[in-house]
Order: sequence, then C-alpha cells, then structure tokens
Amino acid sequence: MNKIKVLIVDDHLVVLRGLRYFLQTQPMIEIVDQALNGLEALEKAELLQPDVILMDLVMPEMDGIEATKQIMARFPKMKVIMLTSFADRDSVLPAIKAGAIGYQLKDIEPKVLVETIIAAMNGSRTLHPQVTNQLIAHVATDDGAPKGIHILTARERDVLEQITMGRSNKEIAAALHITEKTVKTHITHILGKMEVQDRTQAALHAIKNGWFKA
Repeated sequence: MNKIKVLIVDDHLVVLRGLRYFLQTQPMIEIVDQALNGLEALEKAELLQPDVILMDLVMPEMDGIEATKQIMARFPKMKVIMLTSFADRDSVLPAIKAGAIGYQLKDIEPKVLVETIIAAMNGSRTLHPQVTNQLIAHVATDDGAPKGIHILTARERDVLEQITMGRSNKEIAAALHITEKTVKTHITHILGKMEVQDRTQAALHAIKNGWFKA
C-alpha cells in the first residue's frame, strides 16, 4: 500500500511541529511539506500533489475556506480536511460548502486524526460530533426563506455596513477597533451566511434590501 502524502497547513509553528512529530510516526503517512497560509498551500498543492491536506481555518494572506475552494476547483481529487479550533456554524457551513471532506477540531485524539485521513483517502466524510450537530441544526432551521439581516451577528452587521460604504479591510479595522485578520474572518462568515461569492454581492444585497439607513 502506498503511503498517503499529506500537506499540513497552519500559521502556528507549534501546531505544525506537533502534527509533524506525531504523523511522522505513522507508517502509512508521508508528510510532504507544510504551509503557513492558504496562498502557500495553493502553491505547494500544485507543486507536490499531496493526497490529503490538513487545513487550518483562520490564517493570514488567504484563509482555509478560500484556499479549499481554489484547491478543489483546480485539483478535485485532493482531499481537504479542516483541522481547526472553531466548531461554530459560521465556520462549519462555509468549509463544507467549499469542499472539505473532513472537519475535525484540534483537541481530537491523535488516532482519530489518522482515521480521518485514511477515511478521506477512501472518499468517506468524517466530522467532529460538534460539527455534525451544527449541520443538523442548520438543516432543521433552514426553511428556504430569503436571507435577512437577522442571519448576521451584530459585529458582522457592523462590518457589512462598512463594506456598503466602500471601505477597505484596513479602514474597517480602524473604524471598528479590530484587527484586519478579524475583519477578514467576519467577511468570510458574512459571505457564507449570505451565500454570495464576494463582498460586492453582499453589499449590493444589503443596499437593495435596505438593511442600513442611508
């Protein structure tokens, strides 16, 4: 049996080292390389052609959801497993829609991670129990009604309002006293909830439906 070639993507070096240390002890797994963000992951996915990619969610340059979208579009046979600290609906749904075959939290047992990697290679989806609960809740509450502003949290509404004003991520961060990384995370959640492709579509939808006072 050929070894499963794995690329690890995370912006925390401690996490990368821990994953490498453990996975290198597994006879059926070969670590081909690591990446610190989604953009680097794209480059190394093309260069190294890994079988499985362990993908963090929140990273600089390009987050895990956008990287997963682009990887699946370009390399549909690759398997992406989200390995993150976030199990909220705003993180789970966009990740699954982007094409992730697995979604695990960083506190899982090491043997479960190995089982998830093997399952992904066999085309089977493996989700953390908390993630499964989120998906069930989504199906139970999604009645197909038009998307309203109520789907966004208060902070996401603040960010979207700033977007409708034509402000950049840097300007939004300054106005709301948060980091640009946090702004990007909120935007990812907004696009996922509204089911739109980019910030322009989100802004147009908000303006068209009168979500914010002129």
